[in-house]
Amino acid sequence: MIRSLLARSVVALCGITAVAAAFAATPIPAPPSVPARAYLLEDYQTSRVLASDHADDRMEPASLTKLMTAYIVFTELHGGRLKLTDPVTISEHAWRSEGSRTFVQVGTQIPVDILIKGMIVQSGNDATVALAERVAGTEDAFVQVMNEYARRLGMAHTHFMNADGLPNPNHFTTARDLAVLAHHLISDFPDFYPLFSLHEFSWNNIKQQNRNGLLGADPTVDGLKTGHTDSAGFCLVTSSLRNGMRLISVVLGSGSIKEREQASATLLGYGYSFYQTVKVKGRGEVLATPRVFLSAAITAPVGIPQDVVVTVGRDQATALKTTTTLDPKLFAPLAAGAKVGTFTVATPDGTLVASVPVVALQAVPAGGLWRRMSDHISLWFK
Repeated sequence: MIRSLLARSVVALCGITAVAAAFAATPIPAPPSVPARAYLLEDYQTSRVLASDHADDRMEPASLTKLMTAYIVFTELHGGRLKLTDPVTISEHAWRSEGSRTFVQVGTQIPVDILIKGMIVQSGNDATVALAERVAGTEDAFVQVMNEYARRLGMAHTHFMNADGLPNPNHFTTARDLAVLAHHLISDFPDFYPLFSLHEFSWNNIKQQNRNGLLGADPTVDGLKTGHTDSAGFCLVTSSLRNGMRLISVVLGSGSIKEREQASATLLGYGYSFYQTVKVKGRGEVLATPRVFLSAAITAPVGIPQDVVVTVGRDQATALKTTTTLDPKLFAPLAAGAKVGTFTVATPDGTLVASVPVVALQAVPAGGLWRRMSDHISLWFK
């Protein structure tokens, strides 16, 4: 009887502990209302969307278009088909570009490096078109490349008609697609990403300032790009890194420069205040050493092929529930990396936040004849 009461006390205590942990977690309010036609906030590491509104509505990207132009130029640089020191002859078509300008002159030769800075920092349409022509011969040909890259990156609701973002009825994107593009710029080109945090640069005795005011207002902001036309409104794609957690915000269609910066700052503040990104398990970490039939080793280590990282509410990390489910019976030979089960992570209320395969961490060869015969006999009785 004493043992029974003790067991019930332990169960009750566990229940109280779980309830206490749930109450200790910071409540997450609804996302803030911000001055924008559409927005999206996501965690970079996990791609979890933390807040959004009209994120899949078709919108004009304005000069955020240049993020795709930059992606393609960076791809060419990485592939060795383009060099930062390559001279680019400025065509009349590039020189006559409307809107923001880097003040390059027709017929002059400008290094790729300077044109990239002119495109990113000053948002120069002339520099952007010059880069497009250098990569693809003509801007029209470059636009075809842009649309193909949009397809490859999974930007299913994006279509480009020019390299710089001037208005066109068939030139559109969404907040979600722009977040995808920003994510790839950060992950695919870490060596070029610092260009997006340049506050200014000088060319031909002209100092040009970055139009992203958050670069100076918030030291954790390190990119990416502004955009504006009368029809698109004021737009901003922002990335910020605080205490190892990177967030990406996309704000489209604000009423002013101040409003787009206010909207972005508010979204970032919301994300950092109420969410955290944590590593639950590390790549190659052994989760179990199950029996492997027909093998010489009898057992084998199994684990996960990559880090398991999740974004959850602030203070929820310690209460996460992890479960490892293995196949009922494992048989040799097993190749290294062969899937043998599933590892899941859930919040205290049971919401699934991660599900990854469990794999054999090393090859498991078949055992000798005696081992195989012994295991076959053992399996007959199971």
